[in-house]
Amino acid sequence: MFRPSDWAERLAGAMSSFRPGGAQMGRAAYIGYSPYCVPKVINGVRCVVVNEALRELEPMAWDFVMNFARDNQLQVAEACLLPDAPAAAPRPER
Repeated sequence: MFRPSDWAERLAGAMSSFRPGGAQMGRAAYIGYSPYCVPKVINGVRCVVVNEALRELEPMAWDFVMNFARDNQLQVAEACLLPDAPAAAPRPER
């Protein structure tokens, strides 16, 4: 079982090779999360956002994530994430 403080990053790290074009090797390789499995903090809650496209692209990877959630008694919710609102420009002082 993962430490409570870093489970999201570890799970997303384990899924990092599942990305468009597959895992890169050699000079093209870089450290980063898969766009299909990204750790986030939403409303103060640490979570992992898993894109449903992963289910079709890599069914075994999808099953791994869902089984991880079940085995570790993590809450699973279906959601639609909206992009963050752009930051408001500072108001000029009068």
